Order: sequence, then C-alpha cells, then structure tokens
Amino acid sequence: MPPRRRDPLTKDLFEWQPPKVALGYSADVIGRGRLDSKIARIIAHALRDARDNGLNRARVAREMADYLGRPVSEAILNKWASEGSDEHRIPLDAFVALVHVTGARDLLGFVPGEFGLTVIEDEYAALIEERLLEEHIEEMQARRNALAARRRVNR
Repeated sequence: MPPRRRDPLTKDLFEWQPPKVALGYSADVIGRGRLDSKIARIIAHALRDARDNGLNRARVAREMADYLGRPVSEAILNKWASEGSDEHRIPLDAFVALVHVTGARDLLGFVPGEFGLTVIEDEYAALIEERLLEEHIEEMQARRNALAARRRVNR
C-alpha cells in the first residue's frame, strides 16, 4: 500500500507551538557572570539579529543617532556589545533607541528578569486579568456555597 499523501490544507495538530508570551532572551543568550557582561551579550545578540535582518551596525548607529538627536558611532555600538570593554556602558536612552531601531523587543525583558518579573504584550495582560477575576469569582462562589450549606444545616 503506498504511503498516504498529506493534505497541504490540513494543519498538523502536533506542529502547533504556543505563542511566545513573555519578552526576553533565554538564559542561553544572557549567560552567567557579571551584570555588565550579560548586558553586552544581549546587545551583541540584538545586533546580530538586526544584521541577519539586513540592518548592519553602521545603519543601526545612524538611526539611533537620528532617534536620539546626538551622535552614536558604530565604534561605540561595538564597545557596548563587547564584554571586554570595561569603560563603556550603554546609557538608558541609547538602550531605548537600540530597541526602537532594531525592533529587538526581547531586550526589554532583561531588566525586569533580573528581579523575577516578566514583560508581556498588552493583549496578554487583559487575558491574565480576566483569568484572575474568574478565579476570584470562583473563590467567592465557593464561599457563598459553603455559607449556604452551613445555613441549611443550622435550620
């Protein structure tokens, strides 16, 4: 019997992957060690991803400079992305510009992640709040049912 041909219009249920809810890089990317080394690694990773999407460091620097209204050079980008550069740390406004220019929103998850917090998309915040309300309603309903049962017993 010949193998059955797969219908290209039918989705494979086992291929489904849940959407990425939290913004941030994995521990593989962030790595271990000093905080400044971790920051340099995520910046380097964001710049590599940007390069893979056709955005080289020179263009990133130009667009960051335009966004910030002050000079940003490719050399300074290289220093921010280098674990060996002890003298140069990325300022917060430049970090925001880097996210804006590269679209590397996973950078935004790094700082909250250092405190055990998670950055999520707005659309998921509403879902989480809705689920928390449902749990609260279920808890209140269970308390109401327990009070009603106790009242029936005391009659």
